Amino acid sequence: MAQFEDAQEDAESGQSRQPGRIREQKEFREALKRLRGKKSYNAVAKDGDLAVSTISQTLDKDKLPSREFTVKYLRGCGLGDEDRKVWLKCWDTLDSQPSTGGGRRWTFPVGGGPGRLRAGLAAGTALALAIGLVAWQLHQRSEEDAFKRRHCGTMNPSLVTETDGECTGVTDGSDGAAVFGNDLKPVMTAIGAENQNVVEDGDYVTFAFLTPLTSKDANNLTVGQYVAELEGAYTAVAEENKKNSRPKIRLLVASMGSAQRHWERAVDQLVARKDSDRLVAVTGMGLSQQETVDAARKLSKADLPMVGDLITADGFDATGAVDGKGRIEGLTRVALSNSDQLDAISEQLPSGRRTAALVSTSVTPNGTRDLYTESLSRGFRTIEGLKKHLDDHSDFVFDPRGGPGAILPAISQNFCNTNKTIDTVYYAARVKYLPDFLDALTKRSCHAQHITVITGSDASALDPKTEALNDPHSPITVLYASFPKAEQFRAPGNPARGLYEAFAGAFTSPHHGQQFLAEHLTSSYWGIVAYDSVITAATALHNAAAHNPSGLPNRYAVRNELYALRNNAVAGASGHFGIDKNGNRTNTDTITTVHRLGKPLSKTTRPAG
Repeated sequence: MAQFEDAQEDAESGQSRQPGRIREQKEFREALKRLRGKKSYNAVAKDGDLAVSTISQTLDKDKLPSREFTVKYLRGCGLGDEDRKVWLKCWDTLDSQPSTGGGRRWTFPVGGGPGRLRAGLAAGTALALAIGLVAWQLHQRSEEDAFKRRHCGTMNPSLVTETDGECTGVTDGSDGAAVFGNDLKPVMTAIGAENQNVVEDGDYVTFAFLTPLTSKDANNLTVGQYVAELEGAYTAVAEENKKNSRPKIRLLVASMGSAQRHWERAVDQLVARKDSDRLVAVTGMGLSQQETVDAARKLSKADLPMVGDLITADGFDATGAVDGKGRIEGLTRVALSNSDQLDAISEQLPSGRRTAALVSTSVTPNGTRDLYTESLSRGFRTIEGLKKHLDDHSDFVFDPRGGPGAILPAISQNFCNTNKTIDTVYYAARVKYLPDFLDALTKRSCHAQHITVITGSDASALDPKTEALNDPHSPITVLYASFPKAEQFRAPGNPARGLYEAFAGAFTSPHHGQQFLAEHLTSSYWGIVAYDSVITAATALHNAAAHNPSGLPNRYAVRNELYALRNNAVAGASGHFGIDKNGNRTNTDTITTVHRLGKPLSKTTRPAG
């Protein structure tokens, strides 16, 4: 009997009550209260078709809530059908318990009187109940394990395990550092700790960082840069929270999946939590593809302002010109547009006539529109310094779903079979396929002829040590435009040197016991633009707070301030810049830099970066 009561007290001493460990009605009510997380009772009531007063009265009452109430409350907390079943099985078990009250421990008629039969019956009853309890606990733990398998090993219904094992959804970092993979453990650990500190004070609002995390999907286009991206975003939040300004910033991480297939689930969760989580801005946003446009339009309808970090496709701004479906109110971005990039390259091409082929894709591996490559292709055809070199008979389109490794060699060989020497290729496709394309160029029959490949900023992820770039028998030059490299940012002549040095120092300093790798700053520009994305939103937030010192800025105030960030109001890692009326970064001509990989060009109008 003493052992049985000890087990009861052990269970009661735990801080968390999940369905598989709840053994009495009071624990069930307390677990329901915690289940809503940061969601307000008003939001739960609205989504669950309940009255707020009913929720408070029911959960404070010393009895098991009705099954009907429990169903509605679970729905209001955002649980799906399968997850509600786990909680309702727990409810069914508790409803059949011989309990005398929600918070009272079971008691057994064990007395010290003369009746041994009474004592024996009591002991037998206790033993039978203890055995039954163990069996029930095992069953509940099995249900809990099943729940966790569906939710990335957590009890958070906002996280979902996909069929390929990838975790998608929304977390504040409190669900474990490895939910999105071991490579993100340091930054997720730091995010969880930072958020915990921020919410204790109470004077905070929330930013979300929406992005494709992990690379398990074969259709993934991010090539692993997302680690530096999330580290850059966190660094911005941590630095802003150190300042003597209010409110502080809590960061939600929302993963759309490595191919952005699950963008809608992540966005729906953010929209549902916009009020209860004090969500005032969404940053990041993902790549220039159809899924991102759809996400932006849905967030815009929810009046949530956005600051894109990687969006480069022309027209992918507040005008909505990228798909012609009307304005996308609240959308801003800090990246260099494809036009910025191609204009810079056209100005640096050696003088003289070229013969250029165009190699392009128009869809992602998902089969959706790839707006980045569409925009590059359009730029190659319209920018005067580039279109004049195009050979009308050397226009090649491939679909990545058909296997680039098979078609790219055939395309490359065609450069040798024309009556003109193809000396330039306009590559309007993703860097994911660029190594295969370069390899195919080294194997074409005319491989000894020098060839220049011109492409967009996605090529910043191309490894300079790629074998095809260093083949002495096949001279290849790759040109692309993007932000300056780290050594260029740190050069004495760079007016933004101090801002970059401050960012780099913050990035590589300890973060709640974690350290980010310095090479993440040199492997791509993603950490920089992610930082600038969050800093832009934070600048708008603090401007809004200055105009309303007694209250918390809401999403409308932050959106207003975003479009008022003129005259270099933002001090980003890449330098000072502003946001124009259409949500685009200003002063891009001062920072757009042309980079060369592989063999040198014969001559240029000015040195490439």
